[in-house]
Amino acid sequence: MLNCLLVALGGGIGACLRYLIGLIPLKEPFTFPVKTLFINLLGCFVIGLIAALAVKNSSLSPKVVLFIKTGLCGGFTTFSTFALETETLIKTGHLGLALIYIALSLLAGVGLAFAGQVLAGK
Repeated sequence: MLNCLLVALGGGIGACLRYLIGLIPLKEPFTFPVKTLFINLLGCFVIGLIAALAVKNSSLSPKVVLFIKTGLCGGFTTFSTFALETETLIKTGHLGLALIYIALSLLAGVGLAFAGQVLAGK
């Protein structure tokens, strides 16, 4: 039961952070979903970092790892929003932007997950 509460607390914090980043005003009206891309890439980096730290440091509590990986990162990242925004870009005739968004999200996201692990020394 404690694990569920840790995931719920982390997820709530992650979702609130995602919401607050979504409120950041951009100077120009962007068609490209910059904030969602930023959130997803940051989440990829953090989850890669914590995963590597958990392997490297056996004294890191599994409950802390669960809180951050499953809770915080799960609530913060927005893959479902990514999917919906990609579909909307395609439906509204912005196929090129949709393809760029997909490529950046996948390639940079995986790259940043590796970077987090490298930073952690794994």
